[in-house]
Amino acid sequence: MAEVKLQEGESIESALRRFKRKVQQEDIIKDIKKHSFYLKPGDKRRAKQALAGSVIARKRDARANSLTDPGRHEPAGVWFA
Repeated sequence: MAEVKLQEGESIESALRRFKRKVQQEDIIKDIKKHSFYLKPGDKRRAKQALAGSVIARKRDARANSLTDPGRHEPAGVWFA
């Protein structure tokens, strides 16, 4: 639980900013969203696999783009067949 004590002479706005930052650092909002509804175990597994697949596809696309990048220079003395 995020807790912020108002320091002497501190404005409410700055204390609220500190509270928001602390909530964000502790991932409280993310945790609340995760527990806001129930997912069956199979649905969790399918969502996790879909996320992993999209990450793999993004990495594969990035690698393909870097290999065909015209600004990319190969080191001198290295020959590719």
